[in-house]
Amino acid sequence: MENNEASTDQFSRGLKNRHVQLIALGGTIGTGLFLGAGESIHSAGPSIVLAYLIAGIACFLLMRALGELLLSDLKAHSYIDFIERYLGERWGFIAGWTYWVCWLTIAMADLTAAGLYMKFWFPGLPQWVTGLVILLILLVINSVTVKAFGETEFWFAIVKIVAIVALIVIGVVLVVIQFKTPVGHASVGNLFAGKFFAHGAKGFLLSFQMVLFGFIGIEMVGMTASETNDPTHIIPKAINEIPMRVILFYLGSLLALMCIYPWHFISPDESPFVQVFSAIGIKSAAAIINFVVLTAAASACNSSLFTTGRMLFSLTYGGKSRTSKRLGKLSKAQVPVNALLLSAAIIAVVVVLNMFIPGKVFTLISSIATTCFLFIWGSIVLAHLKYRRVMKAEGKPAGDFKMPFAPYSDYFVLAFLGMVGVVLLFRFETLVALIGSVLWLLGLWLFKTIKDRAVVASIQD
Repeated sequence: MENNEASTDQFSRGLKNRHVQLIALGGTIGTGLFLGAGESIHSAGPSIVLAYLIAGIACFLLMRALGELLLSDLKAHSYIDFIERYLGERWGFIAGWTYWVCWLTIAMADLTAAGLYMKFWFPGLPQWVTGLVILLILLVINSVTVKAFGETEFWFAIVKIVAIVALIVIGVVLVVIQFKTPVGHASVGNLFAGKFFAHGAKGFLLSFQMVLFGFIGIEMVGMTASETNDPTHIIPKAINEIPMRVILFYLGSLLALMCIYPWHFISPDESPFVQVFSAIGIKSAAAIINFVVLTAAASACNSSLFTTGRMLFSLTYGGKSRTSKRLGKLSKAQVPVNALLLSAAIIAVVVVLNMFIPGKVFTLISSIATTCFLFIWGSIVLAHLKYRRVMKAEGKPAGDFKMPFAPYSDYFVLAFLGMVGVVLLFRFETLVALIGSVLWLLGLWLFKTIKDRAVVASIQD
């Protein structure tokens, strides 16, 4: 699908402020909160609020580092360009392909989840049908214009926000009227029913795996900078509002849940949102939350297609092979359609798998993708550290959108990511995922090394 005459090497800047704001917001609200919060609350008890606060601070500083890099060169296609510039070509190669694969697997997992969610209303519907329909619809939307993607993600995010705001408002009302639940009354006192650290330091630390999973996608703002109509104004605004979003949507919803229902009655095996809405007598609670999590899955797949298409374009842009030239080309609408099509084709493998092995698809591979984000986020912070050193050595001032308290804030984020990496060692499922991620990174490093040596040898010959 080539448009040789009209295509250009620059993206259109079709994303408006509200698109970027909601993309950033949608990136921080997903199934990790709607479905995973029950497990987190079970592990940490009321201290889960502290865990989300610490993770929120780390993610805000991470985004400030990313924002400073993005605004230092608005011609960069993605933040991988900065990782390559400041950490080396090999590191950029590994980070870029890792990020691409991460989002492919997340899309596969979310399409599988969407198939399961649809069974709630249509038990006889084959799992693969839902995934295929959603993938085709989102592929068409993403192939039209970047504005179409932004508008779709805007409304997906609205659904998630409405659900959380509704929970918070209901929580406040129920606490005020001391609403009677099956296990007592809605009250602020429910927060203190037991120890703050429910299972001690171990439970608190183990909760960080699911907590961090809830923040995956926050860096997606870094993929929108080259398609934003006023990046110097919109990007800082989107990043600076992250703390308020974390406080309102994460801490607000978790506090509401634990005030309505004592935390030790919340099951780790199902959505706490379903539990709480059901407990207060909303009979359609399961259907409402099922619709919300279906929307969250479709939103994540939409983001995955956008990200994988842009990342594959960035990775192949300027390449000499015929494949690279095709993938590194934009359509008349300045959309990387060829890169989108290839990414969608790979994601579609999950449709085939769901035909033959429904119920066994990608639990492990999505965990591997999650652990790989530690490497991606760490690379962004390391690139920022190097950027600051280069600016200082060249006697140039940093940009107007500076990361606060750098470089100490960089070290804090790296320490936090390292701590989460250590936590992954203490649970079998996450340990296996961590080992798989390390093997993947080593494999890419080896491949790039062999490829570079082959190129040098061919030049010498």
